[in-house]
Amino acid sequence: MPKLWAMTAERLVPPLVAQEREMLGAWLDFQRDTLAVKCEGLSGDQLRERAVPPSSLSLLGLVRHMAEGERQWFTMVLGREQIAYHYYTDDDPEAEFDVDGADVAEAFETWRAECADARERVAAAPSLDVTGTQDGKEFSLRWIMVHMIEEYARHNGHADLLRERIDGTVGA
Repeated sequence: MPKLWAMTAERLVPPLVAQEREMLGAWLDFQRDTLAVKCEGLSGDQLRERAVPPSSLSLLGLVRHMAEGERQWFTMVLGREQIAYHYYTDDDPEAEFDVDGADVAEAFETWRAECADARERVAAAPSLDVTGTQDGKEFSLRWIMVHMIEEYARHNGHADLLRERIDGTVGA
């Protein structure tokens, strides 16, 4: 099995002009690919490396966190499916960041599968105005996609700093 985190991530620059769904999808994929780029070429130990005490933040934790976010927003909220998270539990709501014994290949496979499922749900939706619910609130697909772009962008900033601390790589 290939090391999924070692695969070369190819980011496509989003189009300058496009319809809204295409534009949102392109920016979301760009942000997803940016996280993959930040993890590219690192060992499992490097991916598990924590930022600074007392933070539990790591690149692998971010990958697992984003897998949870993809599942939450596209499957549980938009898809209205009542399924369990991969890592999060009521007893350990920060479990995705507990990466000491985490399987790197599993984390990347889970994240990529959640991203693929999200893309399928977006493509199948009749419009960006379809809604899902969480905690009695309605969220449109448009809101979910914008939120996920924001979530990735924020965490990719964290990933920039983590990667620089690990091996000095900056940019991209």
